[in-house]
Amino acid sequence: KIADLVKEKKIDGISDLRDESDRRGIRVYIELKRDAKPKQVLNNLYKHTNLQTTFPVNMVALVDNTPQTCSLKLILEEYVKHRHNVVRKRSEFELKEARAREHILEGLKIAVDHIDEVISIIKKSESADVAKTKLMSRFTLSDIQATAILDMQLRRLAALERQKIEDELAMIRETISYLEDLLAHPEKILKVVRDELLKLKEKYGDNRKTKVFKSKVGEFSDEQLIPNEEAIITMSQSGYIKRVPRGTFKTQERGGKGVIGMATKEEDAIDLLLSAQTHDNMLFITDRGRVYQVRVWDIPEASRQSKGQAVVNLINIESGERVTSVLAYSLKKADQKEQGVAYILMATKNGTIKKSKLTEYENIRRSGIVAIKLEAGDELAWAKLTSGSDDILLVTYAGKSIRFKEDEVRATARDTMGVRGILLTKEDFVVSVDDINDGNKHADFLTIMEKGIGKKTAIRDFPRQRRGGQGVKVAVVKDKTGKVVVSQIVPKECDSVMLTSVKGQVVKLPITSVPRLGRATSGVILMRFTDRSDTIAAATCLAK
Repeated sequence: KIADLVKEKKIDGISDLRDESDRRGIRVYIELKRDAKPKQVLNNLYKHTNLQTTFPVNMVALVDNTPQTCSLKLILEEYVKHRHNVVRKRSEFELKEARAREHILEGLKIAVDHIDEVISIIKKSESADVAKTKLMSRFTLSDIQATAILDMQLRRLAALERQKIEDELAMIRETISYLEDLLAHPEKILKVVRDELLKLKEKYGDNRKTKVFKSKVGEFSDEQLIPNEEAIITMSQSGYIKRVPRGTFKTQERGGKGVIGMATKEEDAIDLLLSAQTHDNMLFITDRGRVYQVRVWDIPEASRQSKGQAVVNLINIESGERVTSVLAYSLKKADQKEQGVAYILMATKNGTIKKSKLTEYENIRRSGIVAIKLEAGDELAWAKLTSGSDDILLVTYAGKSIRFKEDEVRATARDTMGVRGILLTKEDFVVSVDDINDGNKHADFLTIMEKGIGKKTAIRDFPRQRRGGQGVKVAVVKDKTGKVVVSQIVPKECDSVMLTSVKGQVVKLPITSVPRLGRATSGVILMRFTDRSDTIAAATCLAK
């Protein structure tokens, strides 16, 4: 690796390189040029090779059954407490087993002492129950002891050796005495913990082959330290957000119940779900029309079932302010051009839309910036990245949709109001905004309703209209289907769709399992719920 970097002139100053590794360990000899700067060469080696590797450490532990970020001292103390508890429970179990064995051995010893009479009673008894009763009466045995004697074949019973029983009984009693003493003295349990750790050290301990630094050696950008991988971002209504690797979820058949994808409180629900790259930039758009910015890698990676981190720890939102939409995109201009990303189109709950240039949202301060001025009683509900020459498709909760040209919406400054996108009926509101372009105009449109019913519809089935009308049906909404909660264009690179329920169930389906149907239909069952009161919360398409 180092030799290749020297040939590619990514590292300068090295004149000779020898691998002197042998069975005793790894050794690499690097000879520098006369005018080379050793520190600079070393920093380049740290930056471009595996000479330095970063290992994050999760210092969260259960302290009194409550998750807590611990200091090194505290986490070691909690580990010792944990091992103390394990040894105590193990000793209690072993003591219970030893006492049970002692009881049986005492019965077998009595049987051996009176072996002829015991065999005679067994032979003369009409049944096992009669034999058990006679043995218990004659030798004052317990039910367990009598059963143990009867469970043995007569030839084995006759062959029992008194000395072996007495030896085992003595050993068992010694074990019982040791365990009783151990459980009576907590300090002796700690000694067992120490001895077991020393055995592990003796078996696996060796000299460290690397050095541990408190901070990074050399100056590297985050992109150089963090792999650019696809991740799934989820956020609950109460504002808990997390990032999980895409491979955490396996593809299942349509109509399945899936798995638990996020631990939520009973009153909480999954609200947002999207796929992004760890190097992507993320914009958080709130109901009050403000925009906040983080990088995807800033969102803590978590397990599939964990709740995640409060979003207020990532962005400085105000009290009562709620994130309603999240956008993820590459900061590289070449990627933005290739993906057709130039504008942000926003839609309010009451059907107002607005367009601004993406360049207006660069280097956003932690306190956020204003994206749109809102009318009283309205809130910003959706945002979408567009090219500026797309068609826009709005979908409502009641199952209405309208498609119109994006150029009907003029790009304006951030702190301005929008224009009407769709005329809504009473109690209806916008649930999604999508852009139709040359790359997806022949694609399908995914519609999913509250009760797990969904379908794909060809985008060509949505007629182009003038902005501000009532639109046409996107689906037939009934009581058994629930209202429309998810609607989005299926990109050509999509091979699966991930659905999340309000109560945290997650199912991942092949996109091919979702049938293509017309607008005037409801769809088929995509997800069944463990709890009948559960409903669909969010969904996202995943790339191949």
